[in-house]
Amino acid sequence: MAHSFLFHDVYNEENFSAMAYYLHPYLPPLENTSTTLFPTFSDETVGHKRLKRTTSTNSLNGMSRLQFRDHIWTYSQRYLAAEAVEEAAAAMMGGSEDGKMVEDEAGDEMRLVHLLISCAEAVACRDKSRASVLLSELWASALVFGSSFQRVASCFVQGLADRLAMVQPLGAVGFVEPTMNLMDHASDKKEEALQLVYELCPHIQFGHFVANSAILEAFEGESFVHVVDLGMTLGLAHGYQWRQVIQSLADRAGPPPRHLRITGVGLCAKRFLVIGDELEAYAQSLGINLEFSVIESNLENLRPKDIKRKDGEVLVVNSILQLHCVVKESRGALNSVLQIIHELSPKVLVLVEQDSSHNGPFFVGRFMDALHYYSAIFDSLDAMLPKYDTRRAKMEQFFFAEEIKNIVSCEGPARVERHEKVDQWRRRMSRAGFQPAPIKIVAQAKQWLGKIKACDGYTILEEKGCLVLGWKSKPIIAASCWKC
Repeated sequence: MAHSFLFHDVYNEENFSAMAYYLHPYLPPLENTSTTLFPTFSDETVGHKRLKRTTSTNSLNGMSRLQFRDHIWTYSQRYLAAEAVEEAAAAMMGGSEDGKMVEDEAGDEMRLVHLLISCAEAVACRDKSRASVLLSELWASALVFGSSFQRVASCFVQGLADRLAMVQPLGAVGFVEPTMNLMDHASDKKEEALQLVYELCPHIQFGHFVANSAILEAFEGESFVHVVDLGMTLGLAHGYQWRQVIQSLADRAGPPPRHLRITGVGLCAKRFLVIGDELEAYAQSLGINLEFSVIESNLENLRPKDIKRKDGEVLVVNSILQLHCVVKESRGALNSVLQIIHELSPKVLVLVEQDSSHNGPFFVGRFMDALHYYSAIFDSLDAMLPKYDTRRAKMEQFFFAEEIKNIVSCEGPARVERHEKVDQWRRRMSRAGFQPAPIKIVAQAKQWLGKIKACDGYTILEEKGCLVLGWKSKPIIAASCWKC
């Protein structure tokens, strides 16, 4: 059995069987202990603060391999605490064949975790020879149609391979940044995968439900209303979110608004205009006067004069999985966008984002956080769909894998999947002059989750005025509302 040098001093082959039972992050024993499969690395953790004191730069390339090993080795000690519990669990299994199969499968996945961590460390250290050897082992073990963890591992292996191809050899300085092809985002496969994620996973629908509830509350009793939609939910066809708003406005008590404006912001102008034509026809059929317009610009280049606001209208801003794309190292791009929004003085800004820390300064920490986050998502897909369901494969390989590869393989402007925890967004929004507007629809949200017949395992919790959609206690999507 090949070993990860990262854990060489901690584990041997006998230890692997002892720890195998604790591989999967959703096994019950782990839920009742402080031990977790993937230690959390983020810019808010003590681990990072400790690392910041040992280096004078934000780049991991300056760290020695020994420092990496020491840093992650401290977290591996958490596994030792679970050994006593495992012995009792092994006794309960009584050596049955089923228990042996579970243990063997978990042992293979534990080995896969070690290989992934070791490879990420080698790539971060620009040790191409060792990383190449580990990648060869990973390609053979991380199966696209394997277990849920093998499937998510295959996406991370792709990202590591792409990053390794761009890393300068030891002794060199810098990182070869990949070129971005914006047309890739318009591919038929990615559009189909996005549509499947919307239909089968509650992630985007949850964001739409919370956003629409806040928007309808802001529009209550108003005659002239205006929505600025940042990104139009990744260009999702047919404008599902706004069809629901239009229907609700038409059905509300009292007269509907005299004039509804929707302004879409993004680079997919032609697609947005098609959506706009459909929405205008739909609104007309319900007696709503809708005016749709497009601002063809990415968020970084958005200017205050681009958004036309009319006197007497109530304005809301809608951002579904968009603002993390303008979170850069300098923070200037995001601050600029938030300043523009603040100057518009919207009645409410709805912010829906992935609730995870994928923007830390250290590559290995970012890698570990992403592995934990996407393991939960792939576990939910495993619970929803059979192993060989083509819809599952399309979502995994053409939607979530694209996010994973961007987090793992890209740096600089090319890295746009810079997800952050809701606490970090609270600090950012507060610094930009926004005040939280607590969401008080947790009961309605839970009822909605039951109505859409989401797979058992999804949860909705209220956290400091925000709503968080999770999978078996792991946060996935966070929704919050803000006012000026």
